[in-house]
Amino acid sequence: MEISLFSKCIFEFIGTLVLIMLGDGVVASNGLNKSKGQGGGWVVITMAWGFAVMCGVFIAGPYSGAHLNPAVTLGLAAAGTFPWNAVLPYIAAQMAGGFAGALIVYVFYKDHFDATDDPDAKLGVFCTMPAIQNKARNLFSEFVGTWLLVFIILAFSNKENTPELGMGSLGSFPVTMLIMAIGMSLGGTTGYAINPARDLAPRFAHWILPVKGKRDSGWGYAWVPVIGPLAGGLFAAAMYLCVYSCVLE
Repeated sequence: MEISLFSKCIFEFIGTLVLIMLGDGVVASNGLNKSKGQGGGWVVITMAWGFAVMCGVFIAGPYSGAHLNPAVTLGLAAAGTFPWNAVLPYIAAQMAGGFAGALIVYVFYKDHFDATDDPDAKLGVFCTMPAIQNKARNLFSEFVGTWLLVFIILAFSNKENTPELGMGSLGSFPVTMLIMAIGMSLGGTTGYAINPARDLAPRFAHWILPVKGKRDSGWGYAWVPVIGPLAGGLFAAAMYLCVYSCVLE
């Protein structure tokens, strides 16, 4: 069965929506007042983000490849494994899905947003901000985290690793472990956005929504978790081509 580009974008939208709904949802559960999950900690957050990716991949994997991330889409295109003419439609679908997922989380946790006085905690549900503001190092953190993500995804998809399996279905489990590992090991500096659709789209939702007692949406930092991941994805593609095409020839 041939799947149209439009249908693939629908699955990217739904997969990214579920990813953000569960990912932002665990941050809301951990950080907002009067939530039964408040104070669950970093391990809970990183595990839930990994499972959130797994759910998105199960939904979209068999039909769109489940990129769910503009940096992954760009990296795969640069590596020659994804058509360039589908890059912008995929990214548009991912951004729309990220925005919609954030809206659902806001409505779901509305009473807890109202019960929370900390404006930083409210912003943190939607998007990332660095633990220590140092934009050059923050940019490096996002670059490295996304480079590792995209490079290993490309390695997963190599026929020597998955001779008869695609990145959908069973391929979601190693990606889940990868997201958890990046979060636990490299996420402490910036909150490991490593995905513009995870950060920029929900940031717009925070900006637009009438969140009670909210702060500014951190626009002075917002470019870091966009440029860093996109650059990291491109670098991962270049490194993959160099290692797997040049070194192994």
